Amino acid sequence: MGGTKSLLHYFTKTEAALWSFSVLFISLSFAGFDRENYLSLSASLLGVTSLIFCAKGNPVGQLLMVLFSLMYALISYTFDYYGEMLTYLGMTAPMALVSLVSWLKNPYEGKRSEVKVNCIGRGETLFMLLLALPVTALFYFILKYFGTANLAPSTFSVTTSFVAVYLTYRRSCYFALAYALNDLVLIVLWGLASLKDSSYVSVLACFIVFFLNDLYGFYSWQKIQRRQQAR
Repeated sequence: MGGTKSLLHYFTKTEAALWSFSVLFISLSFAGFDRENYLSLSASLLGVTSLIFCAKGNPVGQLLMVLFSLMYALISYTFDYYGEMLTYLGMTAPMALVSLVSWLKNPYEGKRSEVKVNCIGRGETLFMLLLALPVTALFYFILKYFGTANLAPSTFSVTTSFVAVYLTYRRSCYFALAYALNDLVLIVLWGLASLKDSSYVSVLACFIVFFLNDLYGFYSWQKIQRRQQAR
């Protein structure tokens, strides 16, 4: 009971409200359009829980993201979104694991529940963007070979995912903004999928609330960064 009370006090009222809204929105979308694919429901609920921990700079969020990535890859496979499947299996999941190690190795003032926010310079930002080009090109040909549905947005999703996971590993507050951009791409992808199969509306709903959570995550990390720098 004490652990539950501590967890409730750990999150602000805004964070608790955002998480509750996200869970309700996902659950209602599942009840209205799916009712069968409990893997999608479980992955979505796990995902929003991961994001609320990530917004606090808590490494638990990265651990949950590894699990979400594996589940989401399987969901993507069912609709021939091989780009999403390969991206999450070959990049997002491994990088979330690497980021977990990075976050654990860089606690703020020895506090394991909060990572020390890092700032990257223009040189590293340019390096990251240049590195994203060959990664995107490589995945484009791989996705084309496998006959990936909606090739253009699927390829762009690789680019945004790479930037997001790189910034996550480097503990930059901009990782959440990169993920928000990736969410917009995924909203397009799963919106197209939903036009063919309404059961995917629940996955679409997942990324709509992911977008809101990532925007909040960016705001939260900016506050954390200012607080840490002030001390």
